[in-house]
Amino acid sequence: ICAIAHVTAKTMSHEDAECRKGSAPNIHDPATRELSVVVPSYNEENRLPLMMDEALDYLEKRQKKDPSFTYEVIVVNDGSKDQTAKVAKEYCKKYGSDKVRVISLEKNRGKGGAVRTGVFSSRGKKILMADADGATKFPDIEKVEEGLKNLQPWPKGMAISCGSRAHLEKDSIAKRSYFRTLLMYGFHFLVWFLCVKEIRDTQCGFKLLTREAALQTFSNLHIERWAFDVELLYIAQRLKIPIAEVAVNWTEIEGSKLVPFWSWLQMGRDLLFIRLRYMTGAWKLEAKKCN
Repeated sequence: ICAIAHVTAKTMSHEDAECRKGSAPNIHDPATRELSVVVPSYNEENRLPLMMDEALDYLEKRQKKDPSFTYEVIVVNDGSKDQTAKVAKEYCKKYGSDKVRVISLEKNRGKGGAVRTGVFSSRGKKILMADADGATKFPDIEKVEEGLKNLQPWPKGMAISCGSRAHLEKDSIAKRSYFRTLLMYGFHFLVWFLCVKEIRDTQCGFKLLTREAALQTFSNLHIERWAFDVELLYIAQRLKIPIAEVAVNWTEIEGSKLVPFWSWLQMGRDLLFIRLRYMTGAWKLEAKKCN
């Protein structure tokens, strides 16, 4: 299995992380905003408006209270086949392209690939990953910001604060079938056994990173689909980046793209390969430098 993992490992092309000259924002450039919000979106024309309305309402009110607070929302249209891009561009018209930007990928790359694309184009001192379904209430950003603040002093400017649904686990189990509960426990065990031991909920899409932490972790990321969160945190632990886990409000929203059995099977395979490919040296961590 180790040999297969090593031989089949592909060296990801990180050309979208490289410095580019011109007007396009880049993660290697100095930050010019306080906060960047990256929203990966695949066929989200129905769920995206609720999330965007809540997020932008919060961000606008916060900016009015504190004019020094600047932000941008980056919607990454991950090869959607519906009107996701059109819906997102309406917010560009309403709030201006300086506050809301839309990046469209021709082919679907997966949630991890979409988030990475948005992160590499961000301008914020802090970068927030937020799901398009709006399952986590946006004002809870203040909770993850507090978690990030409590990690100071940040080594080399790096820190990550993760939203967590672990405190809601008992209620969610009561609503799930035995089969889905079994899959959930199996996945949690594999995450703990193979990759990440300190974080109870690796899959919550609400994560806040300092710019330096985002550069170092996403530049080394290989997984582009559902298990990318686990590799992200695995990389962070290997780089000794401090991580906080903070309870957030979360509501299950209909329309999930996760297919219970096959998605979890793919994630289980990816977890095994994450551990084996780093262990055998097929994947290596490289330190990146900001300009």
